[in-house]
Amino acid sequence: MAAEKKISLNVDDGIDFFAHETSVNFSPTQVVIDFKNLTPRIDPRAGNDPIVVLRHNVILMDPLHAKKLAELLTNITKKFEKEFGKIEKPKAMVKHEKKLKRKRIKEKTITTPAYFG
Repeated sequence: MAAEKKISLNVDDGIDFFAHETSVNFSPTQVVIDFKNLTPRIDPRAGNDPIVVLRHNVILMDPLHAKKLAELLTNITKKFEKEFGKIEKPKAMVKHEKKLKRKRIKEKTITTPAYFG
């Protein structure tokens, strides 16, 4: 009979992190999910210059685990919407996107002469 061994386990929960932006990339062996947090700061030492702190939390997964995560997120999103209603973009974001689209259209408009010569 094998002797019982005790193992001490120390769990590091990390810090809470709110992701403002997420990017995903992949290679043949892994999927990389990069969660980004942008936080404006006020520092009197900087004068009038804006200060923005960018933090990253990067998760590396093998493709199978990434696929399972995608399935899990799909399922939990469906359950969330069933209980609380459809998830939609905030009105302010929709308004801002329309404004940016109009601005891009104006910038792309180039007046050209009606003749060649």
